[in-house]
Amino acid sequence: MFALLKRFAPRTLIGRSVTILVTPMIVVQVVATWAFYDRHWDIVTKRLVSTVAGDIAMVIEGMEAFPGEDNRVAVLRVSETAGLRSSFAAGASLPGEAPVIGGGILDRRLSRALTRKLGRPYHMETEGYGDWIRIKVQLTDGLLDVFVKKRRLFNETTYLFLAWLIGTSLGMIGIAVIFMRNQVRPIRRLAVAVDEFGKGRDVPDLVPSGAAEIRTLTTAFNITRARIRRMIAQRTEMLAGVSHDLRTPLTRLKLHLAILGEDRRIADLKSDVGEMESLVEEYLAFAAGEGTEAVVDADVAPILDEVISGARRDGVDVDFRAQAGLVVPIRPNAFRRCLTNVVSNAVRHAEHVSVRARRTRDTIEIIVDDDGPGIPETAREDVFKPFYRVDDSRNPATGGTGLGLTIARDVIRGHGGDIRIETAPAGGVRARLRMPV
Repeated sequence: MFALLKRFAPRTLIGRSVTILVTPMIVVQVVATWAFYDRHWDIVTKRLVSTVAGDIAMVIEGMEAFPGEDNRVAVLRVSETAGLRSSFAAGASLPGEAPVIGGGILDRRLSRALTRKLGRPYHMETEGYGDWIRIKVQLTDGLLDVFVKKRRLFNETTYLFLAWLIGTSLGMIGIAVIFMRNQVRPIRRLAVAVDEFGKGRDVPDLVPSGAAEIRTLTTAFNITRARIRRMIAQRTEMLAGVSHDLRTPLTRLKLHLAILGEDRRIADLKSDVGEMESLVEEYLAFAAGEGTEAVVDADVAPILDEVISGARRDGVDVDFRAQAGLVVPIRPNAFRRCLTNVVSNAVRHAEHVSVRARRTRDTIEIIVDDDGPGIPETAREDVFKPFYRVDDSRNPATGGTGLGLTIARDVIRGHGGDIRIETAPAGGVRARLRMPV
């Protein structure tokens, strides 16, 4: 039961709020309407049809109590004051065809009332006479033909009651929706801002509005966003400063090693210095992408084509296909660095690489497949850790600093997306990058 309600319940906050407000109102009105019809309307209707049947019975009794043509005419004339149009056909009989009777509640109740009040054969037709009902009653010396207005059988206040009930309900629901929209609008604006900020996009300060709790939440978001930005800026500046300062002693070490000549131990030292220099370059590149670069709407396909063109110069076969119009808000330099790290990682360990880019509903998906040695499932999360290498298949001799995928995931997550490592169709590595549009 609860699962069914949850399935069909509104998903938006305003929809659920209006449902909470409207449902009790509808239940109360249904109960009130049922009570009205079950009590008031039922009693009034019974009395009205009983009155009509009683008036006809009174006309018949008057005709029987005062026989003669003149008296009969006088009685029929008096019946007009009760809203009856009556006539008498001497010697006539009821028709043999079946009466035309509607299927309404009023028709059935009038029929029962006539049977009870008249106690003699009659023929009632409720259809075919417009606003009138025709009733023929068989008397001993002829046929009484009576026309009764249909409006005598029901109370018009019933429809007024329903009109006021439905009208006021719709009016109150409309007012509730307007007020709820005004209350939900700040929440919706805050939700959009949080989503945009989570995707790494620039979000201006929100002006607190709405209820006190929403104002407090908006203010907290502004403060938290400023703290996160300040923390990222401080981390980036520190990383860039440290990496830049390391360049000077590394250059001095390279110069001293070059003066010392050629030796096995000196060659090992040169290799270590070269690896440290690569790490510093990685840090600087990362810091450059994470700095004050603005978010712009850019097409992913040209950036991918530029990265792949550089990879092809290393002699690796790279197959590239991309849909048109893959425009998404990104930091171009940081995103280019992310793609370069992923593609370079594939090119370094494979002979053939396939790159695909497409749009799937609300995301842009980039898939990089290679036919290299692959990565075990147990290590697919570890490869995103700094300085981690899968030694069995991707040893240090192949190059790399162990920071490429770490930086790539950090950049893509800064854009609100993520990277996953899977198994490629050729048995190598499939890197699946997803970014929200």
